[in-house]
Formats: sequence, structure tokens, C-alpha cells
Amino acid sequence: MPTLAELRQALHITGSTQIARRYFVTNGFDGSLAMLGLLIGFRSAGGAGVDIVIAACLGTAIALGASGVSSTYVSEQAERRRELDRLRRAMLKELDDSAHARAAQWAPILVALVSGLAPFLLALIIMLPLWLQSAADTPAPVLFDTAIGIAFMLIFLLGVFLGRVAGSHWLWSGLRTLAIALVTAGIILLVAPG
Repeated sequence: MPTLAELRQALHITGSTQIARRYFVTNGFDGSLAMLGLLIGFRSAGGAGVDIVIAACLGTAIALGASGVSSTYVSEQAERRRELDRLRRAMLKELDDSAHARAAQWAPILVALVSGLAPFLLALIIMLPLWLQSAADTPAPVLFDTAIGIAFMLIFLLGVFLGRVAGSHWLWSGLRTLAIALVTAGIILLVAPG
């Protein structure tokens, strides 16, 4: 197992820090928006119990996480192998025991973990009010509204993060992602039964 310094070096050698950041934002946004869609759909239908909503949201969160890990690992591993082969041909030597070979091995794993954990963890945060229901004995509409509010907040914060990365105004960037979430919520409310 590599040390933390070796893992950082792997990300640096492969230039995967930016890739991991993009996957974090993209998949975190997808996970948050998916949870928002589920919660608004359940809230507008009005008939599902909290336990059913938790099961559906948790199933979706696990599926998004598994999809993020597996698809990212497969694609990143292929890219790292291609880059290592290109470097091997350019240097006219084997690189099997080099820092580049180790980086090509570990970078896809790290990026895949970020890619899968982002939607999963953000979904769990959004679901917190639903889990707390049994302890607080709060009415279901309040729980749904709280979870929906958390989803909007996380989507806004992802936009703020993007604004900081891009060096643009953080508030404008956050409001832009929030607007996407609001439009999505509006469309769901227009087409959802009930």
C-alpha cells in the first residue's frame, strides 16, 4: 500500500488532481440533483412513507456511487495505460518499476473513489433529515422540505466551489447552479402527478 506522499505524487505525475476535482463536482452535482428530483417527486405525490423514500434515495445513492467508481476507474485506467505506453515509446525503455508506472496504477483508483464518493456522500447528507425523523417525530412534509432545502444548499455550494476554482465571482457561480436546480425542480413539479 502506498504512502500518502506516494499517492499525492501519483496525482501530480498524472495530472489527475484536476480530473478528480471535475469528477467530484460533476458527480456531486448529479447526486444532489438526483436526490432533489426523488424528494420533490415523493413530496408532490404525498403518498409515500419516509421509510420508502429512504430506501429509494439510498438505492439511488448507492447506484450513483457504484456507477461513479466503476465507470471512472475503467476510463481513467485506460487513459493512464495509454499515457504510460506513450511515455515508454518516447523514452525507448521499460517503465514497469518507475514512479510513472506506480502513478498509472494508483491515480485511476484515487480518481474513481472521488468520483463515486461525491454523489454518495452528498446524497447521504441530503437524506439526514429523513433518518432523524424517528428520533424527532417530525411531520413528513417538514422532513421533505428540509431535505430539499439541503439539496438546494449543496448544489449552491458546488457552484461556489466552481467559482473559486475558476477565479470567477463565487456568488454568481453559486446562483447559476442554484438556478439549474430551481428550473429542474419546476419541471418536476409540472410533470409530476399530484
